[in-house]
Amino acid sequence: MTTYAALLRGINVSGAKRLPMAELRTLMTGLGHAGVRTHLQSGQAVFTTGHDDTESLAAELARAIEERFGFPVEVLVRDHAYLKAVMEACPFPAADLEPRQLHVTYFSAAVTPDRFAELDQTAHLPEEFRLGDRCLYLYAPDGVGRSKLAEALARPRITRGLTATSRNWNTVVKLAELTATAE
Repeated sequence: MTTYAALLRGINVSGAKRLPMAELRTLMTGLGHAGVRTHLQSGQAVFTTGHDDTESLAAELARAIEERFGFPVEVLVRDHAYLKAVMEACPFPAADLEPRQLHVTYFSAAVTPDRFAELDQTAHLPEEFRLGDRCLYLYAPDGVGRSKLAEALARPRITRGLTATSRNWNTVVKLAELTATAE
């Protein structure tokens, strides 16, 4: 049995795509997953299963959500080892920053620098980003809500063909912890 985190994109934001976490837990338990727990209201669930194909787990959950709630939701599924590695590989001094200043965008596939070639990083300083293993680390000193770089990184030409979902540093750390303690 492996413990995973399911990352749901764009639910419970500004009243759109309302998905109660209790109903998500019930749905996931009904799919045969054990120890289902949710974190916050913004689309994180931790669960254990014997199934080891993260892409099919994500697709199964996305189909079930659309059937049950009537709207599509993009889903990524990641195991503890991956979540811990992303946390440990942070290229920014996470311990010295406020959690609101640091975010991770998880991608459904690897991203290469050429995807970001048109983006002038120097125009956004002191904001910065670095690529990782199927993720992007964003340092936004004034928070992501005011970040022009975050806005530029979310443009369709950059994310085309990918599922991408972002989490603040507190959530990045918490998901690594929750998937570790559940194993």
